[in-house]
Amino acid sequence: MPEPSYTAYRQAGEADAPIVMAFHGTGGDETQFIDLVRQINPRAGLVAPRGDVSEGGALRFFRRTGEGIYDMADLAKRTQRMAAFIAATRDSHPGRPIQALGYSNGANILAAVMFEKPWLFERVALLHPLIPWTPPAQPALDGLRVFVSAGRHDPICPPALTDALIEWLHTQGTAVEPLITNGGHDVSQPELDALQRFLQRPEA
Repeated sequence: MPEPSYTAYRQAGEADAPIVMAFHGTGGDETQFIDLVRQINPRAGLVAPRGDVSEGGALRFFRRTGEGIYDMADLAKRTQRMAAFIAATRDSHPGRPIQALGYSNGANILAAVMFEKPWLFERVALLHPLIPWTPPAQPALDGLRVFVSAGRHDPICPPALTDALIEWLHTQGTAVEPLITNGGHDVSQPELDALQRFLQRPEA
């Protein structure tokens, strides 16, 4: 099956290093996390797709009808499309771990794929996700390493929803590593430091 078409930034990296897949936030693009990934692991490969939904000119990965109000039918369709893209990326790099990070809207599409097909990833980092629904139980999440960061004063992602996501991940058996700061929606330096440790940590 041909790989689903996304405009994407690609960097091969070294053959024995992970592939990092990076998903930008609303208004970002495929270049948003190039420097960050290079800083975290200069040897890693990078695949960063560009969101294919425009909201007033701002790129996103799925439609919404208001702040925190998702078009769930559109999200379901685009989750399947992104899952196929990630699976094709994985198939193109046999034997290389897939580490994925997403911020805001990018974290939301990444989480939606992870809820359905967690076996596509070795590690997942969700920066300021907003998941306003309760996913069905997913036994295949057991043991997956997941990093979740958020700000207690984030005006976009209510802390109660972040707490609910973290609790849900715990109940699925993930090795979840939460970091809640006193910041807002911007990613803070403590989050970046923790993300670097999360992605660089050797396998047990």
